[in-house]
Amino acid sequence: MTTTADSQPIYQDELDTTGLYCPEPIMLMHNKVRDMSPGEILKVIATDPATTRDVPKFCSFLGHDLISQQESDGRYLYFIRLG
Repeated sequence: MTTTADSQPIYQDELDTTGLYCPEPIMLMHNKVRDMSPGEILKVIATDPATTRDVPKFCSFLGHDLISQQESDGRYLYFIRLG
């Protein structure tokens, strides 16, 4: 996996769900991945703690690979490789 200088995977698209709560982040992710191709990486930014449960389940259910999950100061970052 290729990473940037700050150790984040190189991604093709980004979705910022800051300030949104369940189920909105997952609904927006579902819409975003429809416009992407298999193998591409999506960066998701969230502030809802429920995403720590919901994003891995979303990936597992839809066959995507959660390649990185990070949390810092109430901000959650997810890097998802589309399956």
